[in-house]
Amino acid sequence: MQPAQNLASLSNPIDMVENIFSSRSYELERRNANEVVVEVQGKWSNMLLFFAWESSMKCLHMSCLMEIENKLEDRSKIFELLALVNENLWVGHFSYWSEQNMPVFKHSVFLNYEEEYFEHKISQMIDIAVNECERIYPVFKVVMTKGMEPKDALYPIIMETAGQA
Repeated sequence: MQPAQNLASLSNPIDMVENIFSSRSYELERRNANEVVVEVQGKWSNMLLFFAWESSMKCLHMSCLMEIENKLEDRSKIFELLALVNENLWVGHFSYWSEQNMPVFKHSVFLNYEEEYFEHKISQMIDIAVNECERIYPVFKVVMTKGMEPKDALYPIIMETAGQA
C-alpha cells in the first residue's frame, strides 16, 4: 500500500482522483487539467461522477449524476422530493440538473495544502455519493417515471423498524 500523500505533494488534486479510480480499475476521462469524469456501475444503473478543482478557492467539487429518464412534464413533484430528501442529509445534497433532466448528488470539500489523509477524504466523498445515490435511486425512479407522490415514495426509506425479523 502506498503511503498517504498530502495535497502539497500534488500539482493538482484531480491527479489524486485519477489515482483513486485507476486503483479501483475504473475507466475515466480527463477533460482538462481541473476536471475528470468517471462512470461507475451501480446496483440500479450507471452513475457519472464529475470532479472539478477550483484552485482559487482550494475546493474540490463532485457531482454524481443518476441516469433516470424523467417522464414528468410538471417538475413540482421532483422539487418536493428534493426538499424532503435533503432534510435528512448530513453531507452533500441532491439537486436536479435541468440540462440533462436528471437528479444529481453534489458535494464539495475545501482543502488545506498541509492536510494529510487527503486521499482518504476523497475516497470517503466518493463512497458517500455512491451510497446515497444507491439508497435514493428507487425513490427518484418511481416519482420521475410513475408520478408517485414524493411522501409515499419516501415512506419505505424513512420508516424506522422496531425489533428484528
